[in-house]
Amino acid sequence: MSEEGRLAGGNVSGEVVRVGSTVRKPWTQASPSVHAFMDALRARDVDVPAPLGRDAQGRQVIEFVPGRLAIDVGRLTVDELRRVGAIVRVIHDASADFVPNADAIWETAIPAPGAELVCHNDLAPWNLIVGERWVFIDWDAAAPSTRLWDLAYAAQAFTLSNVDRSAEDAALDLAAFVDGYDAEPILREALPATMHRRTAAMFELLRSAHQAGREPWASMFDNGDGTHWAAATEYVATYQAQWAIALGAPH
Repeated sequence: MSEEGRLAGGNVSGEVVRVGSTVRKPWTQASPSVHAFMDALRARDVDVPAPLGRDAQGRQVIEFVPGRLAIDVGRLTVDELRRVGAIVRVIHDASADFVPNADAIWETAIPAPGAELVCHNDLAPWNLIVGERWVFIDWDAAAPSTRLWDLAYAAQAFTLSNVDRSAEDAALDLAAFVDGYDAEPILREALPATMHRRTAAMFELLRSAHQAGREPWASMFDNGDGTHWAAATEYVATYQAQWAIALGAPH
């Protein structure tokens, strides 16, 4: 067996290591459902890391995708943001045809407002590999949600996370991402307010976990995530008019 090397990340999923061309991480009650979902997407020609079962230690075995995390490569260009938006659309469209087993188990931290389709629930720069392939990783929080809720999180995470940028510049990035997704008017109109609710939900998860001592979110709150998501929530709320104009939605 190849030597194990610890990988960055794994805040929620526990220790993540690389073994040769695979990633190993803890197996959970939700892993069978998540792997079935990933396999279904791959069958629809969506580029998702291949789930490869369990190893002798009972851990998940998943294909290692070489490249860098998008969060480490600097700000994406508008063309690259369109590309990411298009990837999210492909995932959502393929997911719409997936019917989970009646006994499927899901583990996700933030309740969704509906169960329109199974979503990744963390489509963000820290989970996108950029290289020869552009692939979203870390599917452990996949669970039933809605297009709007999942898109709102992804759009905010990729374009409205830097609160030091002018709202005008950020709005151009947001428009590129949503154009790449080819969002329908009803989604565009709902996105500004939903991005605020989804960002606020992330902050509330961290805040309440910190108050209750619930890990790993309590430590994440202390390590800067609380400050980041508080500022992001205020930023997304403050410039609702700019987001609406950029997306072509009435304000």
